Amino acid sequence: MNKFSYLKAFCSPFNRPKLKWYFGPIAIGTPYFFPKKTVKDPDKPGYLKFVPKKIGFDFVSLGYKTKWSDTDYRFEWLPRLSFVFFKWQIALTIVPIESSHYWEAWLYYENNTTGTRQQRIDTCRTKFPMKWTRYSKDGDQLIDYYDLILKSKYK
Repeated sequence: MNKFSYLKAFCSPFNRPKLKWYFGPIAIGTPYFFPKKTVKDPDKPGYLKFVPKKIGFDFVSLGYKTKWSDTDYRFEWLPRLSFVFFKWQIALTIVPIESSHYWEAWLYYENNTTGTRQQRIDTCRTKFPMKWTRYSKDGDQLIDYYDLILKSKYK
């Protein structure tokens, strides 16, 4: 899967993600640390060290891994574009509703299904179900996340 393939989600049967902007002091990681770069360490020849970025871009792709099989997707972090200028940052993050369920289902749809859009969604619902129980004091609730993350035409 290429670095920007997650952009296909905007034209898929899944609800369109929102774009969340941030302007302010550096506060958004890319993905685990604040924006930084590696430089040669003057105190230890042959070693590198990390220093904060003064000016620069970071493109953070959708973060995920597979756990127990090639189709057991686990969401890790949201796709993001970050620009740093001295101690200030502009960041654009792609945020869908129910991020974890959304991206895991979308990855299965994109990588492990074929056919028409409706056939691919039907395959997702049967082979990669998104039915979870939400537990609370008021009672347990069974939720099919496909009902939340798909456009109404594909529910």
